[in-house]
Amino acid sequence: MPVILYDLCGAEEFQRFSPYCWRVKMALAHKGLSWEERPTPFTKVREVAGGISATVPVIEDEERTISDSWDIVSYLEETYPDRPTLFGGEAGRALSRFVESWVNTSVNTKLVHLVVKDIHDILSPPDQAYFRETREKRLGHTLEELHETRHERLEAFRLSLQPMRQMLKSQPFIGGAGPLYADYILFGTLQWPRVASNFQLLEAGDAVTDWFERCLDLHNHLGRSQPAAA
Repeated sequence: MPVILYDLCGAEEFQRFSPYCWRVKMALAHKGLSWEERPTPFTKVREVAGGISATVPVIEDEERTISDSWDIVSYLEETYPDRPTLFGGEAGRALSRFVESWVNTSVNTKLVHLVVKDIHDILSPPDQAYFRETREKRLGHTLEELHETRHERLEAFRLSLQPMRQMLKSQPFIGGAGPLYADYILFGTLQWPRVASNFQLLEAGDAVTDWFERCLDLHNHLGRSQPAAA
């Protein structure tokens, strides 16, 4: 039986933009596992798997139900040890935890200010109301205010990726010669605006841009199979 993945979607079910769901999809593909996606809008998340979580991703695998991207990926690594490793050992797991913390606190927090209005605009009306209320409360500004001033914040976002640029001078992936879960963490974050926004975040010729393009082609072009924002 394939793994069931509850995946966040926009007003159109094909719009799958969650960075955390993308982390899990790339991990499933890395492991060579088959999965079935269940598109889930924001306002339906609490109906998933008996209300196990307020957020997705959530997976069902046989009789197990797991939420939270880190817990899901740790489960996949432990449950399918005969398949390609996501961490490359316990040291790699610990380093992936650091990458997750860096991306979540230093990259995602800057990125959301740039594309939050674009995300809102691809949602259905009930989801838009929920999203506006929760994000404006969290970010302390209206979506329109953030949208109008986003060019002022763009450079800070690009600078947050400088550790990647330095690393990419010596190796093609965070995982070294090939990708590991640490790569999928940042990939999911950059796939998020690719799907939800046409705002140009990265410049051509940027080493991070080139790395992201390589990641889009991994696992039979899994990332690229998701249409980009018009």
